[in-house]
Amino acid sequence: MLAGKEVLIVEDDPVFIRIIAGFLRKEGCTVREAENGLDGLKALREGIPDLLISDLSMPIMTGLEFVQEVSLEYPMLPVIVISGTGGMSDVAQALRFGVKDFLIKPIDDIMVVRSAIISVLEESESETCNDNDFTQQWFKVSQGSEQPLTDELRWHLDDLLDNPGNARDLLMGLMPEQDSRQGDWRLSYHSLQSADSNPVVLDYMWMMDGKMAFYMVDSASAGQNGTATTLMIRAFFNEYIRTQDADERGFIHLVHQIEHAIKKSTYASPIRAMFGILNAADNQLDVLSTGLNAVVDGSGNAIIVKNDHLLGIDAASTRFQTIDLSSGSVRVSLSEIGLTSFSLDIQRLSA
Repeated sequence: MLAGKEVLIVEDDPVFIRIIAGFLRKEGCTVREAENGLDGLKALREGIPDLLISDLSMPIMTGLEFVQEVSLEYPMLPVIVISGTGGMSDVAQALRFGVKDFLIKPIDDIMVVRSAIISVLEESESETCNDNDFTQQWFKVSQGSEQPLTDELRWHLDDLLDNPGNARDLLMGLMPEQDSRQGDWRLSYHSLQSADSNPVVLDYMWMMDGKMAFYMVDSASAGQNGTATTLMIRAFFNEYIRTQDADERGFIHLVHQIEHAIKKSTYASPIRAMFGILNAADNQLDVLSTGLNAVVDGSGNAIIVKNDHLLGIDAASTRFQTIDLSSGSVRVSLSEIGLTSFSLDIQRLSA
């Protein structure tokens, strides 16, 4: 499977690089090595490998700076990053640059590295999957398999389960920009969350047809499976946005898919979430609660959006609620005790 593949390893730890490079050569790979980001960029200009493995802690040029530069110059090159335990905020930032996977030192089982490399290479060879982020890589959403079955994924999720601080840092690091604009519309969110529990996670995507889709997840509400369940939702959401038009019918189908996956997976549990679609052309916001309740205030008329069914327990049986945006702004405030410090604001700038 790995025979004939070329791998570039950018790593300043001579012991670690010797172990990884030696193993890959035994598997039939051609391996090139670089000690820092600058040498890594020089190596890439000499020839583009099938896969890049990069440490995030390096001298001269930081791993994050290197990965960001690679994402700009070589966007189709699959990248796996390596980090020492405790660097999950850096890992999360690297993942937003399109990194396909990450490994945390120390790595006790070299077969985890092999599994990660094979998985990323298989994904990169599929033209339909080149835009997948790491969550889709893990959960194989685009290939129709919703269960986290691979040893590599089990290793990742078990590691996050054993290190709740790392899990929280990863989820927080994957949050999008706090303020963004598309055309005449602006989105911003405000969050003040406890450092003792998993956070409320938001993600959104502006689309070319005047729409914006988003979801919010109370990752703490799924207990110890909160991180894995939140990452699974992220994978399904990204795949949905990439392949389909956002509308109510499509989102109901998305919720059904996620619920099916939650019921089948041993790493996922029912969770409180909310989905929404901004339709700028029609001046309306459609919101569906799947256990996460909120007060939606547009034009001074507050509407309570509520659903007693959690995502994973027939949440799609509830209909979307439509909020009129003719006033040009709306605020979605989470209404549960302990979550009132999280709000999402959508505003038409020309209003």
